[in-house]
Amino acid sequence: MPTCGVVYVHSTPLAVCQHVEWAIARVLTAPVNLQWTAQPVDPGARRAECSWTGRAGTGAELAAALRQWPMIRFEVTEEPSPGMDGERFMHVPGRGLFHGIMGASGDIQLGEDRLRAIMASARAPEALSHALEKALGTAWDAELEPYRYAGDGAPVTLLTRVG
Repeated sequence: MPTCGVVYVHSTPLAVCQHVEWAIARVLTAPVNLQWTAQPVDPGARRAECSWTGRAGTGAELAAALRQWPMIRFEVTEEPSPGMDGERFMHVPGRGLFHGIMGASGDIQLGEDRLRAIMASARAPEALSHALEKALGTAWDAELEPYRYAGDGAPVTLLTRVG
C-alpha cells in the first residue's frame, strides 16, 4: 500500500540545492525539480518543500539520503499506512537526526514500553522531565520552529515515487 509524506528542507546553502534534489530523486526514482526560495531566517540559504507518495519506509530512506549533508536543516514526514505508524524525522546541524513515531494529528507519540523505561531510569523529577523532552524531540522542534514560520505560504512541489 502506498503512503505519502512531506520533505521540508528548511535551510540549505545554495551550493547544496542541486545535491538535495538528486538525493530525493534517487530515493523516489523520479526526476525532482524543487522550487527554491530564500530562507529569511538564514540569509543566503534556500528552502523548499515537496509532498511525495511511495511505499512505506520511503520517509526513512529520504531522511537517510538527506543527512549526508550535515549543514542542512530538514524534516521528513511519512503518514501512517496499513500496519505502519507514521514517522517524523528532524535534522539540525550539530544536533543530528531525530526520529519519532507520529500520530494522526502530526504530534510525536511515545509508546507504553518507552514511557515505562524512561520512568524506571529517571532518578528525580528533573531527570524525568529531561528524558521526556529528549524522547519528544523538543530541542529539534525548538530549533526548527523559526524556519517553519519562514516557510508559510511557500510553494510546494508534488512528487511520486516510481515503482
